[in-house]
Amino acid sequence: MDFREQELDRQKNALALLQADLKRIEEAREILVDKVAEQSEQLERVCMLGSTASDIAMRKRYIVTLQQEIHFKEQQAILKQAEIEKQLGVVVEATKDVKTLEKLEEKQLEEYNAAAGKENEQFIEEFVSGQTVRAAISAQEQ
Repeated sequence: MDFREQELDRQKNALALLQADLKRIEEAREILVDKVAEQSEQLERVCMLGSTASDIAMRKRYIVTLQQEIHFKEQQAILKQAEIEKQLGVVVEATKDVKTLEKLEEKQLEEYNAAAGKENEQFIEEFVSGQTVRAAISAQEQ
């Protein structure tokens, strides 16, 4: 039972780590999205004010690079989500194992208590019948 509970805790911790990884990936993606928006605004301003073709091309390449990084983060998030789903299944199975053992332990405890109760009843009956026999013997001797 202790082993199963430790295993459940270990699997829950692994799930929490995966979820934290996903959160970091999503936060990094959001930062990149904000950078793309900021760089796009700057590009528009530069185009309106006038700039060299090389400066505009460099800014566009930077935005494309950021968009590629966003796409990469989205792919990472999809893969991490699949890992989370798999780990969630492992946690569910570990939880079922622990619950099964808890029910088994509870059932065995009930059986033990019932057997102990019957044993106590039998002892009391034997004690009472022994007193009755001793009282009968005592009455015959007098």
